[in-house]
Amino acid sequence: MTNTQTILIVEDEEDILDLMEYTLSKEGYDVITCIDTSNVVDMLDEEEISLILMDRNLPNIEGSKFVASLREDGYNQPVIYVSAKDSSDEIVEGFDRGGDDYITKPFNIDELKARVKALIKRTQKVQDIIKIKDIVYNSSNKTFNIAGEDVKLTHLEHDLLLEFIKNQNILLSRDILLERVWKDSASKQLKTVNVAIKRLKEHIDPNGEKNYIQAVRGEGYIFC
Repeated sequence: MTNTQTILIVEDEEDILDLMEYTLSKEGYDVITCIDTSNVVDMLDEEEISLILMDRNLPNIEGSKFVASLREDGYNQPVIYVSAKDSSDEIVEGFDRGGDDYITKPFNIDELKARVKALIKRTQKVQDIIKIKDIVYNSSNKTFNIAGEDVKLTHLEHDLLLEFIKNQNILLSRDILLERVWKDSASKQLKTVNVAIKRLKEHIDPNGEKNYIQAVRGEGYIFC
């Protein structure tokens, strides 16, 4: 996991999209933009998104309905609506459909920056649900669910898989895994890592079809 938060903006008005992208990039955020929702799920699966800024008047689906569908599918990234829908009923509707905050258009840039910063700060403290690909991790009860099925893991396998998920697409050497997962254990040997990963893969991918964890010869392992 990197220290830089990534914000996904879904907005079909290019001038507003460009303004938000420019403003938030200057604030130090990584920014990904979409003009509709067609690629949003792919972005959430491939990137570590800290916050979504969501328009509601979109060409392919109403934004709050799309957010409601994301919530039903287990995506828990915080959402701020940035919308011209500004009546009390519409704002309440947005919250009811899974929004965390609401900014009405036209908006003040300083207010946008402040609300983004506040929501990221609040939600980064505790991320109860982590979803990557078809793996869902619930930190409140320390359980993994893969493709809708609960997976039973040992304490070591739990810690190992969580370390991989938190470092998606980052190469982890055996030494780093020993340091972070095994810590002060007496069984800190490089071959211990190989055996543990083999057993973990048997639990999370028994048919060897998904290839979550890949070995990089002479280097270590990568979760992708």
